[in-house]
Amino acid sequence: MKFPARCLTLFLLCAAPVVPAMAQADPATSNLNVEQLFASTCGFCHSDGGRVAGKGPQLMNTKRSDDFIRNRIKHGKEGAMPAFGSTFSDADIDKIIHYIRNLKPDQP
Repeated sequence: MKFPARCLTLFLLCAAPVVPAMAQADPATSNLNVEQLFASTCGFCHSDGGRVAGKGPQLMNTKRSDDFIRNRIKHGKEGAMPAFGSTFSDADIDKIIHYIRNLKPDQP
């Protein structure tokens, strides 16, 4: 039980500098660097940019629908993934989904 709590603490410490900046961005003018955002916010659990499973599932070639992914990003999953609905705009979440859909195994 201690390991998941430590992982969550580490994730929150790593993501803390990113979250306030993202929350203040105007979605209409946001120049979101999705790859950088993913690495700093999601990469702790979704390894290699989402290409392989880590603490979270592999996202490359996922069979989940866009609506499922959008809901999971917004609301999280208790005990597994934090909610980012108050952090990212709908437009930002759409960009994250686009990033996930376009993952290729040969990208660095």
